Amino acid sequence: MNWLRKNLFNTWYNSLLTVVCLALLFWVARSVLNWAITQAQWEVIGVNLRLFFVGRFPPTLYWRVWIALALASALLALTWGVFFSKQRVSSLRIIFFSLIGCSILFFLPLDLNTRLWLQGIVILIFAAFWFGGRLSSAIASWLSLAWLLSFSLVFWLIGGGFGLRSVPTNLWNGLLLTLLMAGVSIVLSFPIGVLLALGRTSNLLVIRWLCILYIEIIRGLPLIGILFFAQVMFPLFLPGEVRLDRVLRAITGLVLFSAAYMAENVRGGLQAIPRGQIEAAKALGLNASLVVLLIVLPQALRIAIPAIVGQFIGLFKDTSLLSLVGLLELTGIARSILAQPQFLGQYAQVYLFIGLIYWLFCYSMSLAARRLEKQLVHDK
Repeated sequence: MNWLRKNLFNTWYNSLLTVVCLALLFWVARSVLNWAITQAQWEVIGVNLRLFFVGRFPPTLYWRVWIALALASALLALTWGVFFSKQRVSSLRIIFFSLIGCSILFFLPLDLNTRLWLQGIVILIFAAFWFGGRLSSAIASWLSLAWLLSFSLVFWLIGGGFGLRSVPTNLWNGLLLTLLMAGVSIVLSFPIGVLLALGRTSNLLVIRWLCILYIEIIRGLPLIGILFFAQVMFPLFLPGEVRLDRVLRAITGLVLFSAAYMAENVRGGLQAIPRGQIEAAKALGLNASLVVLLIVLPQALRIAIPAIVGQFIGLFKDTSLLSLVGLLELTGIARSILAQPQFLGQYAQVYLFIGLIYWLFCYSMSLAARRLEKQLVHDK
């Protein structure tokens, strides 16, 4: 009551404004709920749920997608447990939340096979989180190698080859394609951006000006123009017998674009490091490479975490532009669903659903970044 009186009802005009805003919010919420319950036709979501998530991926090979999802989820939970190993979470709490997750999935309108896969993944996530927290000292040094191998395994499972039936990339659609392209683009653009930032601050004139030229040119171009060039114009410069995959060309465009912005984010962190720390490191006998790797870069990345995560979130949402160049990622598959005769005009339901999916992933990234930032500050 004291907080309400101090912040919302401290003067007569603030009280009037508070009442008007509450009335407006109540009217909007009631209208939205009335539309969602009585007017919206949500069967477009239920009928096309698999198209939203995996597109035209062969139904007989869904088990490969489930295994890839379980692998990525378990590794992410393991990493999360290692990072927050100092904040001990009781085993009873982990079991409790895993049971709640399985119970919620039991009541969702899903077929038995999907429900069993999801329940198994939930249990695997909490088990990996528990192992990461308990065995952090033993597995922390292997996480980078595990992530590197996981990318190869995921692409092998999705794309096939080496004993598995091959699945062409034109069948990689929906959320599956969005996550693959966003994940690969984030992983590749980050080290390139760091190298560009270091090159822009280099004392070597040629390297510095090459990095500046690349960053300024790419930042001055719209992403849709880069994607259009990669999908339409770039193949015209290749020999007739050379045909690069469309997904590969799209990833290249995203990586080149994101790396330029990532370089500026990292450069801001580099400039925030006090000059005295660099001079002290050199006084101790460290060469330039060790100063950058051990002193400057770790602190710069810690400072730039909010900007870097913001760039990652922006890159994840920028994958929606791929629908304009013919790739059926989440937004593209939504447009193809709306083209079906029985679902014409149901734009609100479809775009609200994919908007919710984008929000869930972006908010999860933001939440993880805030927790990581607090953990790093605490460790410091």
